Amino acid sequence: MKHVHITILSICIFLFLTACSHKTNTALDYKSYAVKLSNSQLTHDPQLWMADGVKKPKWDYTQGLVAKAVLATYIATGDSAYLRYVYDFADYFINEDGTIKTYKKSDYNIDKVNGGPFLFMLQNLCPEPRFAAAIDTLYQQLLSHPRTTEGGFWHKKIYPHQMWLDGLYMAEPFYAEYASAHGLHDAYTDIQLQFETIDRHTYDSLSGLNYHGWDEAREQIWADSVTGCSPHFWGRSMGWYMMAMADALDFIPAEHPAFSSIKSMLNRSAANILRYQDPDTGLWFQVLDMPQAEGNYQEATCSAIFCYTFAKAANKGYLPKEYKAEAERIFKGIEKHLLINNEDGTLSLTHCCSVAGLGGKQQRDGSYNYYISEPQRNDDPKGIGPLILATLELAK
Repeated sequence: MKHVHITILSICIFLFLTACSHKTNTALDYKSYAVKLSNSQLTHDPQLWMADGVKKPKWDYTQGLVAKAVLATYIATGDSAYLRYVYDFADYFINEDGTIKTYKKSDYNIDKVNGGPFLFMLQNLCPEPRFAAAIDTLYQQLLSHPRTTEGGFWHKKIYPHQMWLDGLYMAEPFYAEYASAHGLHDAYTDIQLQFETIDRHTYDSLSGLNYHGWDEAREQIWADSVTGCSPHFWGRSMGWYMMAMADALDFIPAEHPAFSSIKSMLNRSAANILRYQDPDTGLWFQVLDMPQAEGNYQEATCSAIFCYTFAKAANKGYLPKEYKAEAERIFKGIEKHLLINNEDGTLSLTHCCSVAGLGGKQQRDGSYNYYISEPQRNDDPKGIGPLILATLELAK
């Protein structure tokens, strides 16, 4: 009988160790993906300013997003190559007085503010007065940025009276982190106003989704004459919106009304976005609510952003813990259907929408045909950045 007990105990120990090993290997696999994706980024764009296919250096949110992701990989691995990649980028752009090359406050382009969140990370890792001054430079834009009559930030000066879902990601996480670092309690109320204003005007109760843009003046070719909203639900814009909530919540005190308001909107959006997930692949389409329409396709950047948002928000407790498993399912879909191995050993993320917007010189009308006509490309930083961050969250 004693031998039976020993045998049973041995089996239990074996099963326990096997389970632990499986958990460890799963975490290591995700971390390994973060390393592979980060290494691929360094290979594809040897200088960070090259990300997004630009021909000459410019300060923009796409490079800032990749910088944040690669720095996160450095923090997870300690590999100094990642830190050097981002430091060299910042070293080129940021002058001793905190001014930023190619950046013009007078443009009042909300995208440019989101070039800055990685600077908080870099300043912690490599403290320099000019990095702190550059953060202040970007914050100054928010103080005078033009607003709608209700107080919402315009998307850009060249896009007057307009709020886009994208703009919440471009401004609010930076705004919240700056407020947290400097004790600006009133800023949380302003951040709450930004989210509630765009949600009030763009949320569609029938679909449970938010329209891409809202024109308060109802002057744009894409704006509905009654609601001011654009006509469709674009995948990446919904992703930016949800990612903005998950990232901003990190810096808003739980006792402030903004926290519960934004968290509630995030939970509603997460539940509703699952209604449009492809059941076979776990991915989402370029135009979210028209999966069967001719020309629509499973789009990589929005799928990567949803993966990151679910994993991060579940880890933080902003979403129920079940969303972590959903993020794993999304990543498996990306791995199977959207990631390819190149001959040089790098990974590439395929089927990325390169860009989409509303109005402007191109007279983008926000129609279904417009969204599916924008070119697709590999390794768009708007997909690579969130995917690296997603793997690091999944590894936790």
